[in-house]
Amino acid sequence: MREGPLLNELLAWKNDSDRVERVLWIDEGNIIAYCIDISSDKGFPLKVRITDIRDNLNRGELEILNDDPFGKIAQDADLSESELKIRNIRWNVVQYVLSSISEPNIYIGKMRGPIIVEASEKYRISIPTVYKYLRVYWQRGMNPNALIPDYSNSGGRGKEKEAGEKKRGRPRKYASTVGMGINVDETTKRTFLIAFEKYYKTRKGNSLTFAYEEMLKDFFVEDVYFDNGERKVILLGEDERPSFDQFRYWVEKQTEKDFVQTEIARKGEKNFDLKGRAMLSRSDVKLIGPGSLYQIDSTVGDVYLVSRFNREWIIGRPVIYAILDAFTRMVAGIYVGLEGPSWLGAANALANCAMDKVEFCKQYDIEIQPDEWTIKGLPEAIISDRGELIGKPVETLINNLHVRFITTPPYRADLKGIIEQYFRTTNIKVKPLLPGFVDVDFKERGGRDYRLDAKLDLFQFTQIMIRCALKHNASLMKYYERGEMMIDDDIPAIPQLLWRWGMVNRSGSLRYFPEDIVKLNLMPAGNATVTEKGMVFQGMRYSSEKAIRQAWFEKARARGTWSENISYDPRNMDYIYIRESGGRGYEKFYLLDSEGKYKGKSFDEIVYLREYEKLTIQRSVQNELKKKVDLNISISAIIDQAESMAPDKNGLENKSARIRGIKPKRKIELIAEQEQTAFVLPKFPGEKRPTTTNELDNTVQLKNDTEYGEPSDIELFKRKQREKLHGGMDTHEY
Repeated sequence: MREGPLLNELLAWKNDSDRVERVLWIDEGNIIAYCIDISSDKGFPLKVRITDIRDNLNRGELEILNDDPFGKIAQDADLSESELKIRNIRWNVVQYVLSSISEPNIYIGKMRGPIIVEASEKYRISIPTVYKYLRVYWQRGMNPNALIPDYSNSGGRGKEKEAGEKKRGRPRKYASTVGMGINVDETTKRTFLIAFEKYYKTRKGNSLTFAYEEMLKDFFVEDVYFDNGERKVILLGEDERPSFDQFRYWVEKQTEKDFVQTEIARKGEKNFDLKGRAMLSRSDVKLIGPGSLYQIDSTVGDVYLVSRFNREWIIGRPVIYAILDAFTRMVAGIYVGLEGPSWLGAANALANCAMDKVEFCKQYDIEIQPDEWTIKGLPEAIISDRGELIGKPVETLINNLHVRFITTPPYRADLKGIIEQYFRTTNIKVKPLLPGFVDVDFKERGGRDYRLDAKLDLFQFTQIMIRCALKHNASLMKYYERGEMMIDDDIPAIPQLLWRWGMVNRSGSLRYFPEDIVKLNLMPAGNATVTEKGMVFQGMRYSSEKAIRQAWFEKARARGTWSENISYDPRNMDYIYIRESGGRGYEKFYLLDSEGKYKGKSFDEIVYLREYEKLTIQRSVQNELKKKVDLNISISAIIDQAESMAPDKNGLENKSARIRGIKPKRKIELIAEQEQTAFVLPKFPGEKRPTTTNELDNTVQLKNDTEYGEPSDIELFKRKQREKLHGGMDTHEY
């Protein structure tokens, strides 16, 4: 909501397009203002209340006009002698009036009148003329050059002349040889415009010469002929076609009228926005103070690193995240890692903003004093590229910690030029000192492979980036534009000093939150299910003291499951967290001991482990299927053998006779089986003993024959078995 107007601003009334007023004076209490209609020939300053202006601005009935029709700046060197003389005469009159009566009395008619009369008599000009000079001075911006005479509104300067029979313009040097040329009439202008649109105002980037040549080929041809099948033309004579200078003159006039659209058509809108648009503002304008706006960006470091675990391993280039306060240029947070650019990398840098920088530096063996890096907290808004700072994690930060995110359009890195400049400056200073840095000839044939020069590990490179941030925070910025209050207080443009000054004089935008709360709200969110077996998230089971104390899992078994919103860090799935309302507290859940295979693993590792388990199970299923098929084949072979050994049905006894006597027959079979499976130990270790069924049968047979004389029933049964097995002949008989 706009608080009110500023001095010299133009206020345009929407319900009256011709009425535009300039603010001439505002009192110290911001209660009363004097304004004047800039178009009135007889108008005088009017007294208005600031509240009325503010209300009309907020209702949309009044708007601030940024395009000042009298805002041109004229240098004395650009003015003619006559213009300077007239301006100075008028300025003497106005200056006499201004010095004779102070503001706001000069805007009050009855107090201004006597001074106008004095000026009229002193300079021997009429009273209306004095009023005219004073009115023009007020209407056109209240500076001496507002009194420059309006010569530009006189005569025919800038007006196009009608084409006649006589050739206009400077005569050609060799007119007798090449002809006088032609006058550019309306038809020729239309031809120029067609060629301009077709051949010059295009993304192909054609030159003006090419456009002129193509125009001649299309419109100024006397005859067409073919040479070896190739079409060729004969152009009109030089006295019958426009010259290149004429074409260029009219094209330049056209581009002057429509310069921006021509540049966009030739370069593309994205490229024009980045490299061709006017640079009339800065990315730090309209900032209240420290913490109003942070700028965040990432870049891939121009250096190759080695592993801390094995210094022979080259692990590639690091990703660097940096966050700067736009008002003071202070480094608010940094992160150097191997992921990204991604949300996790940005989240680490944002978490670093909330960290105590003394403790942070101590983690990297760097000792600093608290006043060397005092920034700690989250800003009112963060500006970033369209990319990793879009999605649900950002929504959590916005809703719970009330941080507003601004995303730049594609290809508009210039909108966050502060952080871009920081990366450029840091790279220039550090790059030549680093072993393994990437030079410009890295991809050229024969270029040196700088990866082999890598010496720094991730920890050491982070130390260097911290040192660079500390150096930046303590360095004088040559191009920083200090405000009026900074100049009055003699504050040098050093980030850490600007930060201290801003926290005293311009504080109010920075938000302080505990580090763990910031990290909690930076984590991705998900849904977990409370079951009788624990809090289940992504197939893993968790528990907490609160859940056990309040019998969550017993309730889930009795009443049914329910869902809970949780936060988690995908780099370590040992814990998940339930956020309290507003994101200012949490309940920590730990992985159950029964889920030990997931301990200390990242989400990606767990996903990989599960996929590997699925693959292993799939392979086992295929192996089991093969074994089952092999088993079925073996069983079928045994069944086929049994069927081939079955007696002929015609020689069998009747059914009742076969069924009778199952028990005595079973007893005979049992006794024979027991003799075969009975444990028989040798007389002494190493003595050979029967190992096969045939050898065991021979042993039993000899025993039966020698000890009992005649074969027993069991032996006869066994002989019958062998006869069936060996085709009717007992191989043990002799």
